[in-house]
Parts: sequence; structure tokens; C-alpha cells
Amino acid sequence: MSREGKRKFEVVVVGGGPAGMAAALYAAKNGAHVAIVDDNSALGGQIWRGETAHSASEAASWLHRLLALGVDLISGARVVDFAASNVLVAETARGCCEIEYRNLVLATGARERFLPFPGWTLPNVFGAGALQALVKSGVPVGGKRVVVAGSGPLLLAVASYLRKHGAKIEILCEQASAASLAKFAVRLAAHPGKAAEALSLRKALKGIRLAWRSWPVMAEGEGVLQSVVISRRGKHVRVPCDYLACGFHLVPNTELAALLGCRVENGRVEVDEFQRTSVANTFAAGETTGIGGAELALVEGQIAGLAAAGAEQDANSLARVRRKLRTFQDALERAFRLRPELKAIASPGTIVCRCEDVTYEQLKPHGSARAAKLETRCGMGPCQARVCGAATEFLFGWKPDSVRPPIFPTILENLAAFEEEKGDAEPSAVMRGPS
Repeated sequence: MSREGKRKFEVVVVGGGPAGMAAALYAAKNGAHVAIVDDNSALGGQIWRGETAHSASEAASWLHRLLALGVDLISGARVVDFAASNVLVAETARGCCEIEYRNLVLATGARERFLPFPGWTLPNVFGAGALQALVKSGVPVGGKRVVVAGSGPLLLAVASYLRKHGAKIEILCEQASAASLAKFAVRLAAHPGKAAEALSLRKALKGIRLAWRSWPVMAEGEGVLQSVVISRRGKHVRVPCDYLACGFHLVPNTELAALLGCRVENGRVEVDEFQRTSVANTFAAGETTGIGGAELALVEGQIAGLAAAGAEQDANSLARVRRKLRTFQDALERAFRLRPELKAIASPGTIVCRCEDVTYEQLKPHGSARAAKLETRCGMGPCQARVCGAATEFLFGWKPDSVRPPIFPTILENLAAFEEEKGDAEPSAVMRGPS
């Protein structure tokens, strides 16, 4: 398999969700030659998955404007490393390629946080967003009994979506308290759009049991999920079901930023007023800088795209809007902060690292992610700690380990062909390995 040739752009945006699409559009509007690199076949990210195909959707509107401005879409491409300063290495179905840029915008989004509990590895236990994505891709849920549990606004959106597609939502469990959610609802008054969205979701969920201060403590079944045991205000309740959609809010995807040397603090990429990171010519926008929803992601993307194209004065005009939307981000963080009781839902034999089958009991004696990795291989599987890393950070207080290339599983044949065609050039970090 041969590698693709190097492609050069003034601005490269990694990630095709709302932040990435906004960054690309506004950089292109200011005359830059722009490309979006995304690992999916279509743009939209998780939040707009599939919506770019519908002409009436907001996502489709953004896509049409991108195409009209001639933005290059490099779809099905996953950035795995960097070859040199201002050069990324991406893997596609045809092999590895180099993508050179003058300015880079990281819009890598976020993923669900999973917390381990007995039975969470049973078939038909899914992340909330993952089950929604499966249904969007055609998996039928009509007539299926579903428990939706965890934390964060995503649960409401998922429950509403599944119900519209015929699922029977048995119960929706939120680990946050009623008091926390009431305070959050009050803060929504400052964000009319968000308040209207929340009311719409609440109306769509009419008749569904909503349980606050509740979370799953065990998934049960012989070879496949059959029921979930819920801790509900201190009492355990067994709920028969066909699917469990479970996720404890979201975690920013910071791996590529960390690999490039960007400063990451408190689990998010640090940026300045123009969305610049600590690395020259590198910007970040959207949920990689903190969980704040699509509206904030769009505004941050616009600012990053404008700044990357040299239009800082125009970017500065959006500062007030961003500041207001970040108050919603702060409210989200406070309202859905995880309860300490959740640290006790894993039993000694509960698998924490699914890739390497490492249990809670095996991890508990260790004092850091690195020590656990050396002794148990926790975090060394295909997901590269994307699942167990966030869980162990919450359970044990471990800080994320260092990021090494490739940051995603990569076909060795592609890497070998890439290095062979480079000839005598300096080997990339992914082939050199750690120093």
C-alpha cells in the first residue's frame, strides 16, 4: 500500500463537528486555502451526525457554505502523528499521507466518560451517545426497553431520540441532585435558546420516569443484558431492559493537542482570547477546550478560523458572545459534577481497562497511571486509555499519562510504506518510538 503525496494548505482544521466546520468556513471566507480533516465519511461530528444530508438542517447549511467556498474535505482520515513542524501524518483507506499547514485548528471534540460497574461489559450495554449513533446508522430499537443513565444533558437528548424511534424508555437516571439541577435550570434563563431546548426535551420525555440522584450499580444477564440495578436515593431498584445507554457526561479529546506540545490543564486545552494554544500557529476550539455545547463550539470555531486567517479584529468582535456562552459552560460543570459515591460502584473484580482485562482490584494498589501501566498494561490497548483513562482519573485521582504516537491504532503496513517512500529522511516519531 503506497502512501499518498503531501498536501499543503494555509489552514488545516482537524475535526468536522460544529467547531471545525465554523473554523474552516470563517478562515475560507477570509481568503485562506483551507482543509478539514475528519475520520468520518461525512462532516457533522457526533452532535450533527447524519444531519448534513438534510437540506433543512443547520448542519447542512454550514456544509453547503463550506463547499461553496471551496474548502477541501479530507474525509475518512485519522491524524496519528506529526512528521515535522507544521506537518501532520494522517492515515486513510489508501495509506498514510502528510498534510502541511501554516496554521492549525484543533477541533477534536469530546467523548463520553464511562465509569465501571459490575456488568458494564455485557452485550447491549452502550454509551448513551454510542447507542444514539447506532440508531442513526439504522439499528432498530422499536419496542425495545431502554434504561438511560449517567449524567449530563446528553441523556435527555438521547432518551428523546430513542423514544422518537420507537424505544420504550423505562427510566432516565441522573446522578446529580434535584437541587443542583434546579440551580442549573435557573441559570438557563440567561440563555433563552438553551432554555427553549430544555423545555422541548422535557415535553418530549413526558410520561418517562425521571430519577435524580440515581445511577446504575449493576448490569445483569446471562450472556446479554437483561436488567439493570439502579441506586435510587439510597435504595436499589431492579429494572428489566433490553439496552442500557449509560454515560457520565463528556471528556475533551486532548490527545493530539498534547502530542503537539499544547498545554493541557484540568483536562482541557488551554487557549487565549483568539483560541491560540501554547504552541505557535496552533489554535483549538470547541469541546477540546471544555464542554459547552454546540453554540459555544460554533462561536469558538469562528474565532479560531478568523484568527488563523489573520482577521483578528473580526475575531475580537465575537468575544462578548463567547463570554456569555462560557457562563453556560461553567453552569454545566457545576451542575453535573460527579458525586463521590460513584467511586464505590466498581467491585474488586470489575474490569476497568476493557482492552487488557484489568480489574479494579489490580489497579487499586498503584499510585499513578504510569505505575499501573507498567504492572498491568492498563491503558495500553487499542483505545489508548480513552475509556479507562477518564475512569481511573476519577476513581483514583491519577493524572493522564504521556501521549505517544500513533495516537490511534494504525496499520503497520501503512506506516512501513510511508517510511519507505520517505527514503533517507528523518524517521517520524511513530517509527522512532519513545526516547
